[in-house]
Amino acid sequence: MVTSGSRTSGSRTSGPKESTAGPFDTTVWRVVGDPLMADRKPGPLDGTGIAVKDLFAVAGQPIGAGVPAWLAEQRPHARSASAVSALLDAGAHLVGIARTDEFAYSLAGTNAHYGTPPNPAAPGRVSGGSSNGPASAVALGQAAAGLGTDTGGSIRVPASYQGLVGLRTTHGAIATDGVLPLAPSFDTVGWLTRDVRTSAAIARVLIAADDDVAPPHRTVRLPSVESLASADVRDAFSATVEKLTAAGKLPPAEALELPLDLLERWVTAFRTVQAWEAWQVHGPWIAAHPGALGADVAARFAQASEVGEEQAAAAREAAAEARERIRGRLSGSVLVIPSASGPAPARDASEEQMGAARDTTLRMTCLAGLAGAPALSLPLLRSADGAPVGLCLIGAPGTDHGLLTLAAGAESSP
Repeated sequence: MVTSGSRTSGSRTSGPKESTAGPFDTTVWRVVGDPLMADRKPGPLDGTGIAVKDLFAVAGQPIGAGVPAWLAEQRPHARSASAVSALLDAGAHLVGIARTDEFAYSLAGTNAHYGTPPNPAAPGRVSGGSSNGPASAVALGQAAAGLGTDTGGSIRVPASYQGLVGLRTTHGAIATDGVLPLAPSFDTVGWLTRDVRTSAAIARVLIAADDDVAPPHRTVRLPSVESLASADVRDAFSATVEKLTAAGKLPPAEALELPLDLLERWVTAFRTVQAWEAWQVHGPWIAAHPGALGADVAARFAQASEVGEEQAAAAREAAAEARERIRGRLSGSVLVIPSASGPAPARDASEEQMGAARDTTLRMTCLAGLAGAPALSLPLLRSADGAPVGLCLIGAPGTDHGLLTLAAGAESSP
């Protein structure tokens, strides 16, 4: 298996290895190389191995999107996505192309065709999706960073489940050309790492500086959102936030009211817009390929197909209202919430249990999506049985670097 430390800058590639042959975990990787793509020149990311989610164009490779029937019809791309190219130009190398949930329309990290990548931080539990392959590659030490996407939590949830640092960037801060979309109104590029330092180094390459943005002067807590988490996660979350604010690692905290009925309106708007856009992007292909998707994702797309134009328009209005309200609360503030409602579900959890975890977690993760805001999951919490859970910092749009600076202090807190 190629790991992030198995080569030096400028070494020659021995060529890609397809998942049908090669001693690597095919639940994690679709294609790996030695490296798959070498760095183009020395730079600040020299020696950093990247696992790329199978939604990004990689020169010479097709996009598989977690769907074998889709992959079979795709042609290799002539050029890589601009985010991939920027990393190569900065000295990083690509270890390989890592798995994703089907068309990235899931938070579980399971795939009906390729299986569930391992979760080394919580064996026997799911990996979290849809950036599941990149997350597992990083957690296993096979890559230093996993480049992925986040629409409704697809970076933050696997980071939470696997004890990683996961950054969803400000919507539109990084170009998405060469990235297969799901719901463009919410799709963002992001990445997973094992520490804040590596995440910040990638941010300096991919995101314009925000040096003129003042640091937040208050920490905002939303008790109604915290109440959605399991009791042990709520306790761990409260204790950690209190410790961080007392130590000056976070600004003084203030609790703000967010009525649950308003949150329900917002998450419904998010899901409706996401479903509408997902069907516009993938519906024609799915309709022409019955049986190509696993049961859970197929059911999600079937529901998406029933969203009408008037329903979508009303949801867009509600989402716009939510965006303005949430951004108003983020001005001069950092919002802190649990990254997920609980630790990763067991791999053998029922469909009902998986669905409940998804539904509750989405009520947390949708806030950053609706606001187009950066959100950073930090591995600072533990459930009662010792499984990792993330603490999520959400900043105002355009404060990605400042959020990472704040996180560096929180990460180093005793």
